[in-house]
Amino acid sequence: MNTLYNSVETTESLAESQSVLSSDLPPKISKQALRTTLKASTIDEVFATIFSNITGGVLLINFLLQLGANPVEIGLLSSIPMLVNFLQPVGAYIADRMTSRHWYVLLIFGPARLVWLFLVGAIAWFSWHNGDSHQLVTLTLGIILISSILIACGCSPWFSWMAVLVPHRLRGRYFGLRNSAASLTNLISVPLLGFAISFWPGGSIQGYGVLLLLGIVFGIVSLVCQFWMTDVNPQITHSPKPSPQQTEIAHSQSEILNIFKNTNYLKLVVYLGLWTFGMNLSAPFFNIYMLRNLDLNIGLVTIYTSLIAGANLLMLIFWGKLADRLGNRPLLLLVGTLMAVTPLLWLVVGTDSVSVWVGIPLIHLMLGAFGAAITLCSSNIQMEIAPIDRPSQYFAIAAAVMGITGGLGSTVGGFLADLDAISGLPGLFVISAVLRLIALLPLVFVQEPRSQHVVQIIRKILRFQPQATESSPPLVLDQAKVTE
Repeated sequence: MNTLYNSVETTESLAESQSVLSSDLPPKISKQALRTTLKASTIDEVFATIFSNITGGVLLINFLLQLGANPVEIGLLSSIPMLVNFLQPVGAYIADRMTSRHWYVLLIFGPARLVWLFLVGAIAWFSWHNGDSHQLVTLTLGIILISSILIACGCSPWFSWMAVLVPHRLRGRYFGLRNSAASLTNLISVPLLGFAISFWPGGSIQGYGVLLLLGIVFGIVSLVCQFWMTDVNPQITHSPKPSPQQTEIAHSQSEILNIFKNTNYLKLVVYLGLWTFGMNLSAPFFNIYMLRNLDLNIGLVTIYTSLIAGANLLMLIFWGKLADRLGNRPLLLLVGTLMAVTPLLWLVVGTDSVSVWVGIPLIHLMLGAFGAAITLCSSNIQMEIAPIDRPSQYFAIAAAVMGITGGLGSTVGGFLADLDAISGLPGLFVISAVLRLIALLPLVFVQEPRSQHVVQIIRKILRFQPQATESSPPLVLDQAKVTE
């Protein structure tokens, strides 16, 4: 980490001679201030990750299940944060008219975290007076809605702030380091928090309330770390030429027409929408299946969840290098096929020792490893297909489609999970697998530059491709590209 921060001085020296970073840094930021900013942002991410682990994921799902929440309410737990993403442009519009990124982020994320104090108080009341558990479920969903709306309004300004603070030459290394710190925090904190709730003397509901209070403290500490980050005034950092926001407004109508004329991009959006719907139809309910159907301990389930983060972290670099060689579309097709059938694996595991210690861990390792490829390549293929000069509209439309379809998938999955006609969760997993496979069909017709043909890759894997002479490789490659 120190090596990265020390490289700030070298980077800024290059900027002084080549003017590479003049547009990336706010006015009058010193080298020491930049180092302090990067360190503070990394520490901020660590504490924020602990807060997110407590207020979401398997810990919150287990809390709601203990209160008697039904699958529909669990589906809303996953769908609400995605459905409110359409508010991100509103937050960006308001933030660009303020004079401080730091204070805007603080005013947004502070209430988004402090609102969870109402749930802490409600849990205390419930524990002491044996209150109505369903009212506690409703209050939790209401808090999630309020917090998600605030977070949606703060995401774009936060990324804009970081884009200005982190020099261009350090972005890849720095955000890789920052994400690695978050993944390591996930690996350590989730199992520890799960076992703390599992063995809490007053019960898992009371234990979650205590940890939620601790999580809010961590969330506030992460915001305090931002006081060591250099503030940015968006009014000053805007360049004299028309800003990206102004340019987008001026050309929005023609740009939208161009997007709908780009049939290759529309095929990709159809794939992203269908795939996100199929994924979220079942993914939020895997933890429910373990906790309710298999009756596994919350501590054991959190260990399984940490395996996903570990496999994701280990495989991310591998998939990145492979995507550079083969292209993103072939990996999405090949790995996507494997990812599509993973819900079916839940039908063959149970509570026997082989399933608990071998089968279920393998499923989670597959989810983490394959999920890393899907996440990475889905983002990269959008960058490859979207126009280089103006990609923001393309990214925004894709994000909106995935947010809506993902939210609908979780909601529909919640309704289907209790239907006796499909045998509940097992039937839902089968439907999800079928829809994921169908979602891959539009991707077959998507054209990606510098992408190899899937058949050619399979032949290489199976070693069916004949050895070529020294003069033949260019001809073979050209034929493959024409076929693609």
